[in-house]
Amino acid sequence: MEHTESHPFDGKAFVRHLTTSPGVYRYFDAEDELLYVGKAANLKKRVGNYFLKPPMDPRIASMVSQIARAEVTLTRTAGEALLLESQLIKSLKPRYNIVLRDDKSYPYIYLSGGEDYPRLAFHRGAKAGPGRYFGPYPSTFAVRESLGLMQKLFKVRQCEDSYFKNRSRPCLQHQIGRCSAPCVRLIEVDDYRNDVRHAEMFLEGRSSAVIDELAVSMEKASRELNFERAATLRDQVAALRKLQAQHFVQGASADMDVIACCMEGGMACVSVMFFRNGVSLGSRDFFPRLPTDASVSDVLSQFVAQYYLDRQVPRELVLSDPIEDMDVLASVLSDHAGYTVSLKPSVRGERARFLEMAQRNASAALTSRLASRHTLLARFDDLQKVLGLEATPRRIECFDISHTRGELTVASCVVFGPEGPEKSHYRRFNITGITPGDDYAAMHQALTRRFKKVVEGGARPDILLIDGGTGQVAQAVDVLRELGVDGIRVVGVAKGPGRRAGEETLVLADSGTTLHPGTSSPALHLVAAVRDEAHRFAISGHRRRREAARERSTLEDVSGVGARRRAALLKAFGGLAGVEAAGVEELMSVKGIDRGLAERIYAMLHP
Repeated sequence: MEHTESHPFDGKAFVRHLTTSPGVYRYFDAEDELLYVGKAANLKKRVGNYFLKPPMDPRIASMVSQIARAEVTLTRTAGEALLLESQLIKSLKPRYNIVLRDDKSYPYIYLSGGEDYPRLAFHRGAKAGPGRYFGPYPSTFAVRESLGLMQKLFKVRQCEDSYFKNRSRPCLQHQIGRCSAPCVRLIEVDDYRNDVRHAEMFLEGRSSAVIDELAVSMEKASRELNFERAATLRDQVAALRKLQAQHFVQGASADMDVIACCMEGGMACVSVMFFRNGVSLGSRDFFPRLPTDASVSDVLSQFVAQYYLDRQVPRELVLSDPIEDMDVLASVLSDHAGYTVSLKPSVRGERARFLEMAQRNASAALTSRLASRHTLLARFDDLQKVLGLEATPRRIECFDISHTRGELTVASCVVFGPEGPEKSHYRRFNITGITPGDDYAAMHQALTRRFKKVVEGGARPDILLIDGGTGQVAQAVDVLRELGVDGIRVVGVAKGPGRRAGEETLVLADSGTTLHPGTSSPALHLVAAVRDEAHRFAISGHRRRREAARERSTLEDVSGVGARRRAALLKAFGGLAGVEAAGVEELMSVKGIDRGLAERIYAMLHP
């Protein structure tokens, strides 16, 4: 094969052939790894700044020195360029871009539709079901708190449909005054729908209109001498007025998000306070990945673009600092939302007070994160010394096994780096085809499946931690030898005397020696934290698998027994235990069960 000599990238020649149209440009290094994605209203002018002028910023100089090739994509407008840039940064995560690390979907309150008795529920994920979605809320706690409030004020059901349809008497929620028991028809459909309508109005922020309607109903009930009904409505109005007063003090008078950024020590925190319909929904802190020498303005600009272009955006975004291309970004967000969105870096009065709160939140969160980061880095440095490594480890993986008497074994793999746990890289392995309870075989299978990915070019750890002693460590060594993977330090974490924390023994696979760092060792604190996380992750996976297996009915394995017949059997005999105790003749008494099917059911339940 003929060798082609690589030539340095000629940026000036590349710029000479560029157009002045808007678009997006991308820089790649010699390994064809994406370095940077940028947008431009004028590609020739913007890209020319990298090559026709001496770069003053050290970050720019470092990046330009690595560029091996460049690509551009033309767009019709600067707004389209901004959209495309944001999409590419989020999907490709270039090394020199500011990347928002926020893969978690946001929770909503879901009001089901198409039913006589709709339900309110916590929802996260795709909005596929019929009905309305209120939010997004900044946290699960905010949703749970709002749902609890809905129960007290409007008594709309929140139970699952399967639970609702099979009730024969009111549940505990009705007994404590938090549900009107539509499951057993203790409330008329029209009255229940009225409660749902009031809950919907409240979630829309129209609490004053709800209070007015309830006050009119209270007066009517009083005139009709229905004093019990009037008293109930009076208490409901009082609770709403009290809540409204709290929101007036704590909340804002508009739909808006207040966004503040704080930077220190090479890290940034963006704190967002959420207000919807005049109600404060709480706040949330974000820690985007930064390249060197990024500014607050850069961080805010990238945060707003990456965060709001695929979410519902409020009408106002209050910013702690001005950002570049603010008019273009406001125009794109307005087109995305279908109404005018304003970006306000300079505010007074109420908004200034909220902005000051957001800035204090960002500063406090960043201080806490930096302290935690420094502690973690010190632990990584100490682990390097304890294990005699040439360099500080960048990636630690730990494996653990969980099962109940050999049933439904699950292996976990957790990943830690200098920034902490890397949860997007966590993995679970459902172990099959081994003797139940054979932890060595389970560990061998999990490690084989994981390190086959390394052989195929996947990420490899610097340290492989195994929860266990010499036996488990031997399995790891065998797997790495079989797959031809070397250069990974294997360390077992064996429990100390009496299983006391801080007295663990580290088993070194390469030398066969053991270490006892002691309770004061930062390295052991790190190892124990990683081991405990692997243990937690394995147990939660095993429990989930076990619960799923137990939710599956044995009746599902009987041919001819579908969902309706299965439900009829369980209802007729009060559950699976009753079905198991029934004879063939009793099974035949259930509608749709003939003798042949009854005999098959009996045979399945009595092997």
